[in-house]
Amino acid sequence: MALFKVNRFLGLVKGKQINNLFLNAGRLGTNNFGNKEYATNKKPISRFPIPEVDTLPPDMQELLNETEEKAGFVPNVFKTLSHRPEEMRAFVNYYDAVMIGREDGNLTKADRELIVVAVSAHNKCRYCIVAHSALHRIFSKNRILADQVAANWETADIDDRQKAILEFAMQVAVCKPLSERHFEELYKHGLDEEDAWDIGSVVALFSLSNRMAFLTSMTPNEEFYMLGRVDKPKSS
Repeated sequence: MALFKVNRFLGLVKGKQINNLFLNAGRLGTNNFGNKEYATNKKPISRFPIPEVDTLPPDMQELLNETEEKAGFVPNVFKTLSHRPEEMRAFVNYYDAVMIGREDGNLTKADRELIVVAVSAHNKCRYCIVAHSALHRIFSKNRILADQVAANWETADIDDRQKAILEFAMQVAVCKPLSERHFEELYKHGLDEEDAWDIGSVVALFSLSNRMAFLTSMTPNEEFYMLGRVDKPKSS
């Protein structure tokens, strides 16, 4: 039995939404996950070997196959981390807990993705900037804000609530002490101490993820670049 489901990993509450998640991206290439060559990338996606899917534990196979079936492609982070299945399982379960595990919190999915973009930009992680900017565009319906935050969150067109969140997040990202002022700024915008924990958890998770992307020379799928930027073609 699988330990996690792909619709939860992708942060979608309704499973049916996954079928529409990647439609705005278009089809930039065809996937053939059973082969060692992945058509959506012209260069190697990782410096480490990627195992054939049928050699992986059953729950890993289910995750990868279900992702390709429903999303149209497999994010390269899955392929890359499959080099160490036990670590991949732990990473995905932790992602699940941090990004969508506390459903009664005040952070939205878009809030979490914007934190990821800001932290990843600070760490200069191309993979996470590209992939999570795409997810932010989908969840927020804002096609440009993630790009602004990736360039410089301090000059981006963010509101006061987003500014309080990102100031708190970046203080954690650079390992500087948090003052009561940082917490009070969150409280002023309807966030509480548990939300502060959530912000810190997102920062910590992606500080790890960014470094794994550097270690492995992970490259983003081309699909991510256009995801959420263009309208879905109207059916005739």
